Amino acid sequence: MRHDSTSAAMMGALRRHLRHAGWTAVRLAAELGVSEATAKRWLAGKGLTLDRLDRLALLAGLTIADLAREAEDIPQGLARELTLAQERVLSADIFLSFLFMAILAKIQPEEIMADFSLPSRAMETALLKLERLALIDRLRNGRVRALVDRTLVFRKAPLRSLFERHMKQIYFDLDYAAPDTNYASEMVKLSDVGAAQLAELIEKLRGEVQALSDRDRETAVLPRKWYGMLGVMRELDLSSVRDAGWNISP
Repeated sequence: MRHDSTSAAMMGALRRHLRHAGWTAVRLAAELGVSEATAKRWLAGKGLTLDRLDRLALLAGLTIADLAREAEDIPQGLARELTLAQERVLSADIFLSFLFMAILAKIQPEEIMADFSLPSRAMETALLKLERLALIDRLRNGRVRALVDRTLVFRKAPLRSLFERHMKQIYFDLDYAAPDTNYASEMVKLSDVGAAQLAELIEKLRGEVQALSDRDRETAVLPRKWYGMLGVMRELDLSSVRDAGWNISP
């Protein structure tokens, strides 16, 4: 492979998708019948022929064309997180924050305008605000792209507060007894190390959901709708369970 900026971007996308799909160098080596050192060299883009690249891409559920498109869409040197000033502006405007998150998910403004019946003037005003905040970039074909890494946003207090005000109640209002409510719940006993690993699993799931959204955008035949997914963990207060145990009647 040529080690130019496009190749580097393609390899970065491939490594990210493989990681989200749970493929380690050890697992790849076993699957492909090569040594772990060889698998690591291929992941670094060394000694990687088109056939080998194609095999790796297929393991991540992608094609070389998918990787090429993603490489074209991703600017080099993405910011790894939002600044406090950026989060403060976004947290003050629920639509602006939604628009930015949608652009992060590679949903283009015209699609959002159609979904919400928004006039072009309103969208242009919002896009100008995001552009002034150095959060998006306009492309020559009229499309826009985010200038922040998709996996590392909304880490500071302002946007966490935005979720608290506008999104949390949506999940509280769910009828969890309804058969069409999809959720999973589990209670486990963990050490601090185990709890940290559980937090990593939640973050990995978020990445897998993002990858699913990308694939679905490319292949979906049926109309797409907006869904929310919340992954959360916390230490449990089991005092009520203890009290119930003491009050069991013979």
